Amino acid sequence: MRTVIAGEMTKDEMTALLTKPAFDQLELGEKAKRRIQETFGRDMTASQVVEVIVNEIRHQGDAALFKYIQQIDGVAFTAATIEVKPAEVENAYQKVDRDTLQSLRRAAQNVRKFHTEQLPKTWLTQREHGAMLGQKCLPLERVGIYVPGGTAAYPSSVIMNAVPATVAGVTEIIMVVPPDRDGCVNPYYLVAAREAGVSRIFKVGGAQAVAALAFGTETIPKVDKITGPGNIFVTLAKKAVYGYCDIDMLAGPSEILIIADETADPDYVAADMLSQAEHDVLASSILITNSHGLAEKAAEAVKKQVIQLPRRDIVEEALLKNALIIVTGTIREAVELANISAPEHLELMTAEPFALLPYIKNAGAVFLGAYSPEPLGDYFAGPNHVLPTGGTARFYSVLNVETFMKKTSIIAYTQEALHQVSQDIIRLAHTEGLEAHANAVRVRDR
Repeated sequence: MRTVIAGEMTKDEMTALLTKPAFDQLELGEKAKRRIQETFGRDMTASQVVEVIVNEIRHQGDAALFKYIQQIDGVAFTAATIEVKPAEVENAYQKVDRDTLQSLRRAAQNVRKFHTEQLPKTWLTQREHGAMLGQKCLPLERVGIYVPGGTAAYPSSVIMNAVPATVAGVTEIIMVVPPDRDGCVNPYYLVAAREAGVSRIFKVGGAQAVAALAFGTETIPKVDKITGPGNIFVTLAKKAVYGYCDIDMLAGPSEILIIADETADPDYVAADMLSQAEHDVLASSILITNSHGLAEKAAEAVKKQVIQLPRRDIVEEALLKNALIIVTGTIREAVELANISAPEHLELMTAEPFALLPYIKNAGAVFLGAYSPEPLGDYFAGPNHVLPTGGTARFYSVLNVETFMKKTSIIAYTQEALHQVSQDIIRLAHTEGLEAHANAVRVRDR
């Protein structure tokens, strides 16, 4: 973990330090490179791999889908075995811890309540001369949610993707999740899917799952939108299919940025930095403080706490590669740097965190005070944990109920209302050289 003094660097140098590379610039690990070589018989970039998989599944459907599941996941599926059966879900309920199930239900209730408050409304208003204008808000008919596998299980991601879709009124929710080597799905995923309102579950992950959802196969139905984070192959596949269906965002590695002053507890700061570092070796943990003393104490606390973690190897690599402690002259400077970084998770651990909130411009989610740690948002509070990463909080929003909806404009003018504005429309149409547009108004204004 590196400590830097903000005053000793130029603004450009600090911006470069805080701005993460785009997801398609990330290097593949050695394991992924070996798997690509084994699957395709040659070295390929992640983009090239995704292009091949997406195109084959688009044109060959199930045949290509089952081929890649076997080659990549090592599982042989058929149309009859790839979908999770109701009996498998029922069996999963017998395997999960009762108390954990109740916690999942309480979390889902909180997420449902929060997203219900986000629901947009259809409206229609009266204008001059009897004209009416409005907006109709409609749910998407069928969406696909991707739930990542890998080094950990994330039933909370099922809740965060599916519950807002059900609140929006989506008719059918299709979930895809990577199977294990035995062709099974983690039971916590299955019970979370049932509790959240998922319609169907398919045992497939990676780019092949995204392609199947986007184009449809003989077995997996085509969806209108795909949401949910995944690895670089999933993210590149979402980018490749955008336009054939919609996507939520292009997500990268998880990240946290903490703004803290001398009043912050260094043990709290360290624990929260480590909570992100344990996701994977690409995760980013940054502390920005105006206190040299806190910077030193937090660094020591990180060293003490990391040795107790079961995912210590992952955490230590993430800290070595991506962790930073930045010391600024003032807290306002820290806020300016945070806005440059545009982090996924932003914690304000200062004496008066709400005083800083008006100055926060770019963040996926903001956590205020010592008792609002990032895992509170990840699991339970209610706001969504599918957040923009890699600086994209400058222009992307957190996944929300409107992610699963579309808006249609309503325009209804009377003859008199159209007459009152006809000449304005005709002039604008003439300006753009579109005579037929002008005539469509003119014929009604005689």
